[in-house]
Amino acid sequence: MSFSLYIARRYTISRSKSTAVNIITRIAALGIFVSTAALFILMSGFSGLRDFSLSFANATDPDIKIAPLKGKSFVVSPQQEKDLKAMGDIAAYSGVAEERVLFYFDEKEQVAYLKGVDTLYTTVNGMNKKEVLIVGQWLQMHTGQAIVGAGIFTRLSLSLFNTQRALEVYVPKAGAGTIDRPEDGFNKEQLIVTGVYSVSDDVDNKYVFCSLDLAQNLLEYKPNQYTALEIKLKPGANEDIVRQKLNAIFNNSIDIKNRAQLNDSLYKMLNAENLVTYLFSSLVVVLTLFCLAGALIMLILDKRENIKTLHSLGAEVSTLRRIFFYQGMFITAIGTFLGLLVSTILIILQQQYSLFMITPTMAYPTTFTIQNVIIVLATIFVLGIFASWIASTRVNSELLEE
Repeated sequence: MSFSLYIARRYTISRSKSTAVNIITRIAALGIFVSTAALFILMSGFSGLRDFSLSFANATDPDIKIAPLKGKSFVVSPQQEKDLKAMGDIAAYSGVAEERVLFYFDEKEQVAYLKGVDTLYTTVNGMNKKEVLIVGQWLQMHTGQAIVGAGIFTRLSLSLFNTQRALEVYVPKAGAGTIDRPEDGFNKEQLIVTGVYSVSDDVDNKYVFCSLDLAQNLLEYKPNQYTALEIKLKPGANEDIVRQKLNAIFNNSIDIKNRAQLNDSLYKMLNAENLVTYLFSSLVVVLTLFCLAGALIMLILDKRENIKTLHSLGAEVSTLRRIFFYQGMFITAIGTFLGLLVSTILIILQQQYSLFMITPTMAYPTTFTIQNVIIVLATIFVLGIFASWIASTRVNSELLEE
């Protein structure tokens, strides 16, 4: 152990003769402890809210979505289907046909997206889970059944399994020329609502799901014509390699997006909020560590005679400065690790026992991540090093000559 490190350790664990210096040092250590715990709890809480918000996107958006670069739809050839099934990184894929259409029920209208899905859609997205499909049952293929969002269900005053009063859907026909009668301009179909899903307000008012073949007939598509392919990747799959293979299969004529790209605005908003939260919390840490610098300066003044003695015995100014720099780092380390320990215990207790509730049935979400631990440690120690260095520079030739 070096001379500076040994003296710094002794100064840290021993009491000063000055009561004021002892109190200031304890306040600085307590401040580091509280600010570390607060920073980690805030970041863990925001990570929980972020994961909670993104869970809604996870319910409706696939790992990867393929759409045509030009036009609204594209045709998948038998060879392309064979190549997709042969890709080892793909767990499942589902073809969808989607279009913005008009829904009509009991003199009420609603414009939303009709989304035709196949039998593998729920494997890719999990829309039939009980947390998402809150009422009824998932639709059967090759039928006129439909699944609607809770917002659409409420706005149109729909009912389940009502064969007497069906939900009508109107899809504009493709082509040019004048339209003499309304029925000449639209393809029409009647849907029987068999289930209601709930994800978020936006999604609940956006989609009505039906059988893929029904949507293709309404849109006048071929059986192998889709607006998109939605893909679920196997665990550990390399997304970049999957993208290269998909572009090779479709001759670079497709647009490939992952879940983050499909929710680009949501991710940007959450990242911006996370950054603001971190900067605001770090400001409190900065103020606390300036208290540490003040405590070290008071300790230097209190130990002035000891410093002069050590200097007379041959200790250089740089060596004396390192003593108080190391002491600042010791205080920072003690406060930081105790703060992390206590805050981690609180986060685990919140996850296990729901100590704090948002609603009577929903606990405040928290997420413990190593990334947050690293960020907190880096923030506290970088600022601690800076504060300790500033304070240690108070040991100079002028102090030794006083």
